[in-house]
Parts: sequence; C-alpha cells; structure tokens
Amino acid sequence: MTTILIRGGHLVDPSIGVDEKRDLLLRDDRVAAVDLPAKLDALAKKERATIVDARGMTVAPGLIDMHVHLREPGQGYKETIATGTRAAAAGGFTSVCAMPNTLPVNDSPEITRWMQSPERDAVVRVFPIAAATRGSMGEALTEYGALKAAGAVAFSDDGKPILQDAIMYESLAAASRVGLPVIQHAEDTRLTQNASMNAGVLSFRLGLRGMPAEAESGIVERDIELLSRLGKSSGHLHVAHLSTAKALDAVRRAKRSGLHVTCEVAPHHFALTEQAIGDYDTHAKMSPPLRSSEDRAALIEGLLDGTVDAIATDHAPHAIHEKEQEFERAPNGITGLETALGISLLVLHRQHRMPLTRLLALLSSGPAKVLQLKHRGSLSVGSFADVVVFRVAEQWKFLMSDSKSKSKNTPFDGWTLPGRVLLTISEGRIVHDARAVSSKR
Repeated sequence: MTTILIRGGHLVDPSIGVDEKRDLLLRDDRVAAVDLPAKLDALAKKERATIVDARGMTVAPGLIDMHVHLREPGQGYKETIATGTRAAAAGGFTSVCAMPNTLPVNDSPEITRWMQSPERDAVVRVFPIAAATRGSMGEALTEYGALKAAGAVAFSDDGKPILQDAIMYESLAAASRVGLPVIQHAEDTRLTQNASMNAGVLSFRLGLRGMPAEAESGIVERDIELLSRLGKSSGHLHVAHLSTAKALDAVRRAKRSGLHVTCEVAPHHFALTEQAIGDYDTHAKMSPPLRSSEDRAALIEGLLDGTVDAIATDHAPHAIHEKEQEFERAPNGITGLETALGISLLVLHRQHRMPLTRLLALLSSGPAKVLQLKHRGSLSVGSFADVVVFRVAEQWKFLMSDSKSKSKNTPFDGWTLPGRVLLTISEGRIVHDARAVSSKR
C-alpha cells in the first residue's frame, strides 16, 4: 500500500465546494481522506506515508485536457504518447483526451485500445476520442458501441468538420444511444478553402486569404438545429475550440433553450488576437485561427459568465521543419499543455479577476462533467488520486527549449507566467516533481 499525505496546503476543489486549508490523504490510486490541518497526521504516521509539505501552495484536482493531439499512431516524429503525457504532467494535467486524427485514423476498437496500452508509456491517463466517421471522411459512421466498449469517451472528426446534414444528424443520434457526446470541429470548409488566418483588415493587409467568423458560427447553428430534432432529452453536442462571438452566442441561446450543448475555449484564443501573427509568424497559425479583439473579449465574457464549460489546449505538436515554411504552407496548431494553467491564471485570474475556483473548474470538474469521466476532476473521498500542487503567485518563465514535448511550436516562448506547477500526482503516482526538497516519514 502506498500512502501520501499532502499537508498544510490551501485546497481548492470546485467539485466539493472547498476553498480553505485542508490536508489530503492519498492511498494507492484513490483519495482516502480530506480533513482539517493536522487531523490526518496520526493516520499518516501509522501508514508510514510519504509527506508532502504544501505550505504556501495551492492543492487542486489534477487538470483534465479534453482536446489534445498526441500524434500516435503514425506521427511519432512530432509527438508520442509518452512525450505528450510528460508535457501534460509538467503542466498539471493528470488526464488527457486524445483526438483521432492519427495515421491511421482512430476509427476502430483496436486503435482505441492500442492508445491505452501500457506499452505506450503514458505517465497520465489517456482517454481516446474516436472518429465519428470512418477515416474521418464524413461519409459513414464508425461503430459507436464497440468504440465506447474499447474506451472511447466521445466521437469527433476533429481537424475536419462533418458537413453533411444527414451524417451529422445520424452521428448525434448514434452517440445519444450510447450516451456519449459528439465533438464538432465547427468550420464550413466551403468558406475557408486556402485560408490561413482570420478574415479582416489584417488578412487583407498581409495578402492572406481569411476565414470568416460565419464559417464557424454557421456550422454551430446548423448542428444546434439538428440536435433540436432529437428532442431536449436526447443528444449531446460539444463545440471544440470555439473562437468567435457569433458561435458563442449560438451556444448561449441553445443552453437557454434547454439543449445539451457544451463548448470549450483554448488558452491561445483568450490570450491572443490575430495581431500575434505579426510578420507571418507560423507559431501563431492555428485552426480555428486567432481572431479579432472583439471575439477575444466575447470569449473571456463567456468564460466568466459560465457559458463556456471547459478550457482545452488543442495541443497540436509539429516538427520544426514543418513550421519553418511560408505562412500559407505551414500546418495549423501549437503546443499548449505546459502553458495552459499559467496563461489561464495570467489572463483570467489576474487580469479579469476570475475566482480561482471558477478557473480550476474550467480545467478539471468542467471537462470531467462534459465527458462523464467518473471520479475525475475532484478530490472527494473515493475519487482517483489525481492532484496538482502549485503556487498561484510564483512567477516562472516558459522556455520552449525546456519543454517536455517533442515539438516546440508555441507563440508563448519566453512568457513570464504565474502558477508554477510543483507537483503532479496521477492515480497516486508522482509523475512530475519540481519541488526543491521533499521529505518522508
């Protein structure tokens, strides 16, 4: 039996409404007890627990990233499940949900199980998201029941939208029957062909074809209408990496009408605008693209008012040679696992005064609820022993050269951020430790 006592920390757990000094006892892979300071010392001594001195630190549920690209199988030169999960642990994440746009596409139970195999050397829990259609071609549904049985937690063709109305409706209906959400990459590619950034004055000045906001909001509105045909008690639509005010308004209206619609926002979309592209910086190229300052402000408002359900990184590693191309030819995407907490603290907590409990909910209990990840995103007794320990006020500099990720494509290189992650525990195992000292009794 392995026992860890995290003592003297300030426990913030939105799932159980705790925001005060509490000690936390972990036994094997579960939370064994949560109590007032010093109440657990005798039990910890009896069990010869490893003691973590968390004085001056925040103790919270391990973060959950519901949108990552781990690139395996097929693109291990960009990232592997092993390297991607080490980056996740360094960022405080104890669970990550891997998108299916691998090579081959994760559209079968065999690949879904392969991604979860111990041979992948994951240091945190990996939850595969399976393809909604075979090969993510948008034409024929995959076997939703078999994929769920193999461990899939949602269905998505992320990277590609499901454009055909009939196929999207069938997907929502089939996912509803097995009780899982459909995650849509909301982009009408008929409006974005050969586009590489947000449509507007800046794209015109740079001579680049732009993606209009309507390409996102139009698909979101279409999907909501299709979901409404199933009835309010059926179906769950989740909008991935939402980036525009118009799409957010559509989600807000759908929620008010009683439909089960959820959404996520990525840190880069609430931290940056299209101006970050500067002189054609490919580290600021992503899909959906960085948007206008008005869109950014709307996303922050949606995060503050509860419309947005989760913060997700859309961690998308690429090799150096892939990003070192002309802007229009470079692939979309940036890494984000190691900077998400710091950027969220900087922009939302410091600059916009979001309570820490709300911020941590967006990074833990929020995604756990969206994906129905039982006993995750919480430090209630019986939950998995997934914990992050960090100092809210401690400043640290992110250097991409020090990243645990195999790829270094980030626009945040050199940023000074708050909230240095000191310790990450996944299912009772210490998987990241940046403390200067540790003790054992």
